[in-house]
Amino acid sequence: MLFRASSPVTPASSSGPYDRAPKRSGGAQVQEAEPWRHGHPQGGPVTAELGPVLRLGDARVLTGTCSWTDATLVKETRWYPRRSMTAAERLAYYAARFPMVEVDSTYYFPPTPELARSWVERTPDGFTFNVKAWSLLTGHPTFPQSLWPDMQQAVKPEFRDKRRLYDKHLEADALDEAWGRFGHALRPLEETGRLGAVLLQYPDWFTPKPSTREVIADARRRLGDYPMCVEFRNARWLADRDRERTLSQLEELGAAFVCVDEPQGFESSVPPVLAATTNFAVVRFHGHNTGTWDMPGISAAERFAYHYTTDELRAWVPRITELAASSQEVHVLMNNCYRDYAVDNATQLAQLLVDAGAENRRAG
Repeated sequence: MLFRASSPVTPASSSGPYDRAPKRSGGAQVQEAEPWRHGHPQGGPVTAELGPVLRLGDARVLTGTCSWTDATLVKETRWYPRRSMTAAERLAYYAARFPMVEVDSTYYFPPTPELARSWVERTPDGFTFNVKAWSLLTGHPTFPQSLWPDMQQAVKPEFRDKRRLYDKHLEADALDEAWGRFGHALRPLEETGRLGAVLLQYPDWFTPKPSTREVIADARRRLGDYPMCVEFRNARWLADRDRERTLSQLEELGAAFVCVDEPQGFESSVPPVLAATTNFAVVRFHGHNTGTWDMPGISAAERFAYHYTTDELRAWVPRITELAASSQEVHVLMNNCYRDYAVDNATQLAQLLVDAGAENRRAG
């Protein structure tokens, strides 16, 4: 198990969020293609070349973002060549530029097998989906309308008028069924080799103690053989008294610890600790927007609206290299999904890794 506490990246004092990487005139480049055009424009199967997979030593490095459908990306930028593109065309276009994506929408509404099959049809072999667990399964407040219709009657009568539900508001067998349906919906991804991991992101009030450690162990049992990664939103899990126990438990469970880069100085801030606790490692970049990090009543896009500078990304190159030395695969995901910030920074970071010596399979 690799473990190292990394120094936080210091945000640039900045002339604004648009410190773009300069165009390069030489060296290997992270190249783009347009195979998404060769498909079925009305939403059927779309074949596409897989976005560039990098290699650091013996480890694969997969870069991507935590959404490909964010409204600010689709409607407010020109990253997608046409706003009239179908859902199938957008995913194929994305997959030709990045080898993986995190599905964030499944946090709000659980997926269905039909939806997962459509993702399979619209992506090339080798593409990877990390899927964020539904909020009900990680102790977050959950929209009642996100429950399957036949399960809404399983809400205990005294809680049926609640605007948000928690797992304790459901009958015990209903929660078992919810886990089962969530896992079943991901089967098309698992069967085609496209499931990277299920992301379990626990809330900031989820603190280290025997009962919460058992919650994590229970999630491992419920997910069966599915790869699993865990992100904490409370720094106490990584404090001196609990850090070793936290990482050791994840290692024993075969679950990946999610390394994060995020604003510091808040109660919900988690330090950028490097740790590889299984055969794959995960890094999620949340930006450094201190003005919106804990602001209530704003959208996720507004909360994570931060464009990394080149120097901030470059500081992560040796850290990702270190994770790659202790794992078989590293998932590097940009969650600053506001306009084109995430896709731009993911492209920049991939190029910085290539500049530092990573093999770019598409560059040959």
